Amino acid sequence: MAGFGDYVRTVRTALAEKDMRYSLRQVAQRIDVEPAYLSKVERGLVPPPSEATIVRLAGDLGEDPDMLLALAGKVSSDLQAIILRRPKQFAELIRQLRDAPDQAIVKVVREVRDGNW
Repeated sequence: MAGFGDYVRTVRTALAEKDMRYSLRQVAQRIDVEPAYLSKVERGLVPPPSEATIVRLAGDLGEDPDMLLALAGKVSSDLQAIILRRPKQFAELIRQLRDAPDQAIVKVVREVRDGNW
């Protein structure tokens, strides 16, 4: 899988081909960073930005914030708080699901969401 900067640049430039509102300068302005900084992020010259900036970037590009955070090697603060309440249980759950197929994970999520214990 591509790194954070590569992925962001690929998505942004694909959008820019159809809509000039996705130029580097315009995206940078909307997410409140300098264009030079966003360019460096996209080229992998600086580490990914803060959680808040990644969330704004995801919203602007129409991407899932958790996916962009994961590409940046980060976990959202709300998920961190959830994990910290029961770290052993969540660590074990994640390890058990590591090699599970997507449909099995979706099934588990649905069962938990629907309260089907």
